[in-house]
Amino acid sequence: MPYYRIIVADVEAKRDGRFLEVIGTYDPLKDPIAVAFNDEKLQYWLSKGAQPTRTVKSLISKHAAATPAAE
Repeated sequence: MPYYRIIVADVEAKRDGRFLEVIGTYDPLKDPIAVAFNDEKLQYWLSKGAQPTRTVKSLISKHAAATPAAE
C-alpha cells in the first residue's frame, strides 16, 4: 500500500538517508489522488533555492490546481 512523504533533502544526502524536513504527503490510491503540502514550508524551501524533482513539480501543480485561491 503506497503512501509517500514529500521531503526536503540535501543534494548530497543518500536517497534513503537523512532529510531536512517533511513538507507534504502523497497518497496515490485515493480517487482522486490525495496530495497535501504544508504551504508555508513549501514556499520557504522554494524561496531558499530548493529544486523539486520532476515528480514533486507535478504534485505541486496538482495541489495548486486543487487548492482554491485565497481571496
